[in-house]
Amino acid sequence: MNAVIKRCAAILALTGLITTLLAACSAGAARTAEDEGGTVITDAAGRKVAFSSVPQRIVALGNGEVDIIYALGGAVVGRPASDDALAVEAAKEVATIGSVHTVDLEKIAALRPDVVLANNPINVKDVPMLEGIGLKVVLTEANSVDDILGQIEVIGSMLEKEQEADALVAQLRSGIDAIQTSNTEPKRVLMVYGAPGTYMAALPTSLAGDMLTKSGNLNIAAEFPRLQSYPQYAQLNTERVVEANPDFIFIMTHGNSDEVQQGFVREMESNPAWSSIEAVRNDRIHVLPAGLFGTNPGSKVADAVNMLVELLSS
Repeated sequence: MNAVIKRCAAILALTGLITTLLAACSAGAARTAEDEGGTVITDAAGRKVAFSSVPQRIVALGNGEVDIIYALGGAVVGRPASDDALAVEAAKEVATIGSVHTVDLEKIAALRPDVVLANNPINVKDVPMLEGIGLKVVLTEANSVDDILGQIEVIGSMLEKEQEADALVAQLRSGIDAIQTSNTEPKRVLMVYGAPGTYMAALPTSLAGDMLTKSGNLNIAAEFPRLQSYPQYAQLNTERVVEANPDFIFIMTHGNSDEVQQGFVREMESNPAWSSIEAVRNDRIHVLPAGLFGTNPGSKVADAVNMLVELLSS
C-alpha cells in the first residue's frame, strides 16, 4: 500500500511539474514578444497570442473582421468566399479561403499568413489544426454590438493601431447612442434568420437581436426557448408569432435573399394564421441587406442600427 501511495505521489508531482513548465513556456513566449517590442493580446476565448512584430499577412474567416482591418488602415491576403456580404471594395480581388463554417486549410496554408482571424466558438475546434501547421490564430466573436467594439480594440492592438481603434470605437458609440435616443415609439418586431427551407427567430442574445434592442424596439421572440445548437436563435413558432402580432418582420440571410424571401412567403401562405399578423396585413416584411445583417457588419454596425430605426419609422 505504501508503494502505491508513493507512486501516486510521484505521478502527481510529475503532473504538477509538467503543468508548471507549460505555464512557464506560455509566459515566456509572451515575455519574449514584449521584450522584442511586440504585442500580446487576449482573444475572445481568453487565449493569449503573442506577436513579435505587426502581422503583415492576415487571413480573416469573417467579413466583419475584413471590414475592421481595412477601416484601421490594414489589409488581408485571404478572405471569406461570400461576396454577398463583402462591403470592402479593396478586398474583392483578395484570395478566398472558405469561411468560418468551411475552413480550407490548404488554401490558408498556401497564403503563408502571419495570423488567422477566426470565430469563437465556431472555430475553436479548428485551432489545433491551424496551429499544427505553424499558424497563429486569434478568435473573435460578434454576438452583440459591444462584441464588435471589442473586436476593433483587439485588432487595433494586434496592428499596433490603438489610437485609430479608440477613435473608431468612440465614433460608433456616439452614433449608436444618438440613434437610441431618437426612437420614441417602440415597435414589435420579429427578426428571422433564413436559409432555403430553414428559418429561425433571432433572440436578444444574437447580434441582430442586440442591434434591435439598441434601436429602442421590442423583440417578440425574447421569451422563445433557445435552440441548443444555435443558442442565439429560437425555433420559429407560428402560434407564438401570431399571438405576439409583430408590427414588422425582418428577414436576414447569408445566401440568395430572393430565394429565402420567396420560401418564407410560401411558408406564410401555407398557414392562414399568418394573414392575421399586423406586419403581413400592412406589407411590412423586409429583407435586410446581407452586408449589414447576414454577417458581422464590422465598422458599419451603427449604419445597421440606423437602418432598423429608419425602417421601423416608415
